[in-house]
Amino acid sequence: MPKMKTHSSLKGRFKITGTGKVRRYKAYRNHLLSHKSNRTKRVLATSPVMAAGDVRRMKQQLANLK
Repeated sequence: MPKMKTHSSLKGRFKITGTGKVRRYKAYRNHLLSHKSNRTKRVLATSPVMAAGDVRRMKQQLANLK
């Protein structure tokens, strides 16, 4: 059976941590930042751990990504 390929669009959107958790990035952080407060921008800069219900499917999509 052939290897599962990594879903290319997800490579830059998610990272797998050393312990196997999946980190995602938040939206609203690319442009139109001048009217946003520093606190809002700082909060948007964090990358939270993905919700448990989505992790199994995401790990399948990111099969060979380390």
